[in-house]
Amino acid sequence: MLYHTNMKTTKKVTHIPDTQYRHILRKIMKDGVEVNPIQGEKSKMIIGAQMRFPFKNGFPLITERDLSGKFIAGALGEHIAFLHGARTHEELSKWGCGWWKRWVTKEKCATFGLPEGDLGPGSYGPGWTAVPTPEKKPFNQITEVMKQLKEWPHLRTHLITPWYPPYVIQHSRRTRKVVVAPCHGWLHILAFPETKELSVHHFQRSGDMPVGVAFNIIQYAAFTMIAARAIGYKPKELVYTVSDAHIYERQYSFVKELLRREPRAFPTATLDRKVKGLLDFRPEHLKILGYHPHPAMFIPTPV
Repeated sequence: MLYHTNMKTTKKVTHIPDTQYRHILRKIMKDGVEVNPIQGEKSKMIIGAQMRFPFKNGFPLITERDLSGKFIAGALGEHIAFLHGARTHEELSKWGCGWWKRWVTKEKCATFGLPEGDLGPGSYGPGWTAVPTPEKKPFNQITEVMKQLKEWPHLRTHLITPWYPPYVIQHSRRTRKVVVAPCHGWLHILAFPETKELSVHHFQRSGDMPVGVAFNIIQYAAFTMIAARAIGYKPKELVYTVSDAHIYERQYSFVKELLRREPRAFPTATLDRKVKGLLDFRPEHLKILGYHPHPAMFIPTPV
């Protein structure tokens, strides 16, 4: 139970524990199909998993393990870097995200004709901010969609995609120009002028449920809050869809432990008043209140 306090009033806020995330983990472990993805180890997967996170029930930060501190900061740092068009490990590190190093080694990058440390022109940053137009000019989806959202909020065409087919569809190693094809980042922003509310439907083609998805939810919940702030609306809901929702074999024992832990109520999150738009945002601008998770747990993921 949380209390929002100012000089005039004290407002009690009650959030109900959310079980959607653990339901998907349980379903994958119980009903998932065993597959052998390119990472080189078995996994279980289901097709089509969806969670709905209304902001009136708090900020969707999972409570089965502690993701506070450096974990939230790293997730937000990565997201901000991509919103600004980051493409290299060096650029990501400047925004506080250092975990891409093992994905962009000299050997992995050379496979796709890229220099060491380069995620490639088909990665998230360039996909969102520098898609080549037919006139061969870079097109920034982030800024252009936000302009459209402000001018015509009632439209249902506020769509952003990280996927640029010429760089990610692979019929030979020489044609693909991205080390890791975008797994997430398909966004449909839906504004409701009648109530001054904004929701985001996020689509993810591939989701490592114990690790990646837990951090991606943080990123797109924050995105929803900032997009709403940018046009003077309130965030209503994040709808989160994963097409290939999977758990790797090395993660099974960790997931079993997560499922033994009872979910707790989501925290509340507030944005600093300095944040006026997407590109103003920094990790320290998001304040988490009333987060009471279970102990932290390191869960491995294959490279």
